[in-house]
Amino acid sequence: MKLIIENLNKKYDKNEVLKDINFTFEEGKIYGLIGRNGAGKTTLFNSINEDIDIDSGKFFLEDEYGKNTLNIKDIGYVISTPTVPEFLTGKEFLSFFLEINKDKIKDMKTINEYFDMVQISKEEQDKLLKEYSHGMKNKMQMLINIISSPKIILLDEPLTSLDVVVQEDMKKLLKSIKKDHIIIFSTHILELALDLCDEIVILNNKNLELIKKKNLNTKKYKDKIIDSLRDEEHV
Repeated sequence: MKLIIENLNKKYDKNEVLKDINFTFEEGKIYGLIGRNGAGKTTLFNSINEDIDIDSGKFFLEDEYGKNTLNIKDIGYVISTPTVPEFLTGKEFLSFFLEINKDKIKDMKTINEYFDMVQISKEEQDKLLKEYSHGMKNKMQMLINIISSPKIILLDEPLTSLDVVVQEDMKKLLKSIKKDHIIIFSTHILELALDLCDEIVILNNKNLELIKKKNLNTKKYKDKIIDSLRDEEHV
């Protein structure tokens, strides 16, 4: 399975952010998406997820049945600022989600098993989501997307608000599911990308460039990535 981007262009007024991007992401890999200030990582995610209008370009999903226009239903998007129904408890939210999606979820687990996947205790399950920390809300957002098992998972800075122990648990979880998904992971932490991701993709000069991890043994490529991280922030 492949996610194919063809001739993607996006600008805000006269500010050109993405220019003639042609790129292919493959199933079974976690891609680390890195870019400097104003590079357009979040703009790229929002374009793929149809959250913004693009100027031109197409997205396709190719599998054993052929190449078809990408369907929004095939995408799971974990945004950097999580949005959850704060009037529900964690358990109520997950129960509701499982109930309305029970016919779509493969290998349904118990609620406790799902909460164990993201290290949310029974005490925390009964708290209102509005009382959850940013990191806890982020874990809930990731859990929902993992349960729905979309073909493509877009992760926009999902681990930076989590402590080291939980980060390790989430990294193991992502690695365990990657064989059945295309995962694109945006981060400004180089060490995290190198540890978690199979490939590093730099968004630089309005386009995408793939850097094989084996090339990171050279000073040239390390310097290039470090330079791309300077003064990082989202577009």
